[in-house]
Amino acid sequence: MFDLDLLRSFVSVVDTGGFTRAGERVNRSQSTVSQQIRRLEEDVGKPLLDRGGRGVHLTEAGETLLGYARRMLDIADEARLSLGGEARPAILRLGIPEDFAVTALTDVIATFARSHPRVRLEVRCDLSVRLREGLARGQFDVILAKREPASGPAFGIWPERLVWLAGADTPPPAPQTPLPLVAFMPGCLYRERAIRALEGTGRRWRIAYESPNLAGIQAAVDGGLGIALLEERIAGSGHRILGTDSGLPPVPPTELALDLRGDAPATGQALCRVISTFCDEKFAPNPDINAFRPSSSN
Repeated sequence: MFDLDLLRSFVSVVDTGGFTRAGERVNRSQSTVSQQIRRLEEDVGKPLLDRGGRGVHLTEAGETLLGYARRMLDIADEARLSLGGEARPAILRLGIPEDFAVTALTDVIATFARSHPRVRLEVRCDLSVRLREGLARGQFDVILAKREPASGPAFGIWPERLVWLAGADTPPPAPQTPLPLVAFMPGCLYRERAIRALEGTGRRWRIAYESPNLAGIQAAVDGGLGIALLEERIAGSGHRILGTDSGLPPVPPTELALDLRGDAPATGQALCRVISTFCDEKFAPNPDINAFRPSSSN
């Protein structure tokens, strides 16, 4: 018979990615959580977490136990509620791309949280590739992530048009010099698309500036440090969209997909509907989208 406290600490370590943050969630010290995980591993007879390298990762046994642990904790909460007790707040874990964290989506998520007081919403911003890995490992219930088109079914899918952005006063890049590229960190889909497109046309390039967040990317572009490949709607009045007449290759579109874990809490569906409505409005055709697209030859 598994100890529910040990399972709860185990799930918290997986969800938060570490012992310290897990301890904050379950109101235990980092050392206590570590001891609980060791006790659980002794009960199972196998290591559940690989503690080598950066962070912690599930072993094969840990991946197997994780699904059962979530179900056992859910059943325990249901039993407590049926017997007239107070159920623990449902934890709903959302992953979103960093560039969406600075938009009105934050306000939408906050409104959802206020309207669902029995739900403890936990949001993490990260690269899409890490969000998808986290969803597969059970670390998220809902993710909004960028991906290659036609990558399979999802709760919602929206096309993204990628464009080359320069600062308003940045001169067109000279074809005989390496293109100064402003990009997110390695693993970003936009970065991979930019490099693939440039190398496909034989255009030389160099990483002039890289940042883990959109604010850094925008500051570098605005300051004239280089050119960035970004989603069209990030462009503002202080940007120029460059095209083939500036020697830059066209880039195929990507897509934004909203995914819901199969055994996510029921409120996951409600959160997905809220995010879908937001994305439907954000990605609706915009007749003014060309208003800030000066000629690349200026």
